[in-house]
Amino acid sequence: MSGRVIAVLRGTDDRYLLPASRVLMDAGLMLEVQLPTPGALAAIEALDGAGAGTVITRSDAADAIAAGASFLVTPGVMTDAIRYGIDHGVPVYAGALTPTEVWDAHRAGATYVKVFPAASVGPGYISALRQPFPEPKYVAVGGIKLAQAHEYLAAGAVALGADAPLIGDVLTTGDLGGLRERANAWARI
Repeated sequence: MSGRVIAVLRGTDDRYLLPASRVLMDAGLMLEVQLPTPGALAAIEALDGAGAGTVITRSDAADAIAAGASFLVTPGVMTDAIRYGIDHGVPVYAGALTPTEVWDAHRAGATYVKVFPAASVGPGYISALRQPFPEPKYVAVGGIKLAQAHEYLAAGAVALGADAPLIGDVLTTGDLGGLRERANAWARI
């Protein structure tokens, strides 16, 4: 993993997808483009180093890897997608929340366990998970605000996924200046 912050892009329109992606990557953030977003695969193909999110099936994993995804993110323990990514040398961030899901994701070979939605359980939950399960590398994702970022890292998360608090409404308004300010602030953590 090259960074501590993964910018999570999802939207219903691809009009600002590439310009927003470039702003985020220029700030030094990793980028996850969620597959349900129109133009997601084309954006991943155009952006060196972008990852694919909401990878649910083996077919999703294959399509994302063919487009050049540098990593895959699953919303849950999608064993076929996890195994496909790992078998093809692509890191996989597998979504999990419960202790059973964390263990299942780890045993399935996930490179990282994405605790989602992290804001609903707080940073203490990462610390609690690390007690019985110290082996997985945890990434906290979902509703984390910039002011809370250091708490999740101190609790043992190796990285954070930043969605709405970072992305805002850039995919509908095209406010790249506002995105640039937020991206630079997140890049400093």
